[in-house]
Amino acid sequence: MAETANGQAPSAIKIGKKAFLFSAGIILALMIVSGILTLVLPAGEYQRVVQDGKTLVVDGTYQQIPRPAYPFWRWFTAPIEILFAPGNVALITIIVFIVCVGGSISILEGAGVMEELVKILVRRFRTQKYRLIALVIFFFMAVSSFIGVYEGMVPMIIFLVPLAISLGWDSLTGLGISLLPLAFGFASAVTNPFTIAVAQKIADLPLFSGAWLRIIFFAVVYGLVTFFVIQHAKKVEKNPRLSPTFADDEILRQSLLKEESARAKTETDPKQEKQAALAKGKALIWFAVCVGIAMAIVLFTARIPGLSDLAFPVMALLFLVGGVGGGRIAGFSGKQIAKTFVRGAGNLAPGIVLILMAYSVKHIILSGKIMDTILYGAASMIRQSSSIIAAFLIYLTTLVMNFFIGSASAKAFLMMPLLTPLADLVGITRQTAVLAFDFGDGFSNMIFPTNALLLIALSFTCVSYPRWMAWTWKLQAAILVITSAFLAFAVAIGFGPF
Repeated sequence: MAETANGQAPSAIKIGKKAFLFSAGIILALMIVSGILTLVLPAGEYQRVVQDGKTLVVDGTYQQIPRPAYPFWRWFTAPIEILFAPGNVALITIIVFIVCVGGSISILEGAGVMEELVKILVRRFRTQKYRLIALVIFFFMAVSSFIGVYEGMVPMIIFLVPLAISLGWDSLTGLGISLLPLAFGFASAVTNPFTIAVAQKIADLPLFSGAWLRIIFFAVVYGLVTFFVIQHAKKVEKNPRLSPTFADDEILRQSLLKEESARAKTETDPKQEKQAALAKGKALIWFAVCVGIAMAIVLFTARIPGLSDLAFPVMALLFLVGGVGGGRIAGFSGKQIAKTFVRGAGNLAPGIVLILMAYSVKHIILSGKIMDTILYGAASMIRQSSSIIAAFLIYLTTLVMNFFIGSASAKAFLMMPLLTPLADLVGITRQTAVLAFDFGDGFSNMIFPTNALLLIALSFTCVSYPRWMAWTWKLQAAILVITSAFLAFAVAIGFGPF
């Protein structure tokens, strides 16, 4: 790798200071707003019951309770408190995952293995670039929609962003073929076990019933996302300066050009060059095997609730094994591996801070005992509405709840016990309620800065949250129109079986 002025190779995995401060400012404002809500809204709770190991709310049991003593200064200590709060295992797992991925990829990057991977892919798809976009988007959307894999696919962004830059595009194109289809695939769920299966089970619907309409919706969204990304890629390819990330991407481009120029001027033993290339190839194979095993475990455990929680830590472990092992195979010493790992993990440390802040929004709402109050208010509005308005209110309610609760299955267990009888009451089918829930759960994952996975994905690139929103808002608006049309159609036809 070419070195910078401080003697370190520029890394593709780094969070810019400006992007961090802007994102932190947004989340801090959301933390303060959430804290103010705990002072404005009355505290209240639903009763809960445990069924099959899952906690469900009981409809009709909401009651106001005395406001808990929750001083305002704890709004600002919430990012630390959540590390010791109940249910913190998932958060700690995400942090460990970021450290392992950041450090491991930094090792492979420093050893030249990442560069070798990008070269292979560029040679393979140089003349089929737009077909590559369509295929990659379909893969990510299908995995997310049919199997429910989301978190496990996020690290693939690290490979696809440099690939997009090497093919003449930009970082946004790399996110467009990975992050966008992941989120939109989740919202276009056909057989996703974490949204469709859980929600339908609670609503007493046949498992994966009504798939025909969701398949049509999946196809429409796939076409729209693919068109959006290809049009952007063509624009950037024609004039790279039109890219919002041109300046940041240019740094990486120039770094690659300098490396190639330096290698061309350096006279080395052909035998040594061949051995180095062979070592990088073996390192790449080793890493690919580790990632392949990780993907297989994620796919296998996705439909097994008892094992799905293990997928994330196992993936982190396999990324670590793949990175460290790949570095050794490529010729890195133990000291080089340790130093590069620490630097790579440190580059993503600001991302960990953002994630702690994002998670604290939910913690503030729960500590103030107003989560159930918000849900009760939404349920009361739905109860008094016409069928078409009720369907859209379910959609809106899920969007609001997704601001605080990122987990699809957690929202399903919280909301569906209330939404199911409400759907019967206002004259919409339970299947339509599930569809509205699914729409609200998925698309907002690309909007809300309280979504930890969005912050993780962006932290792997030079794209800040404001820049991401500026790029995707038109697509989000188009998706809102399409989902609204499908939801109105579902109400009109009595989308069932019931």
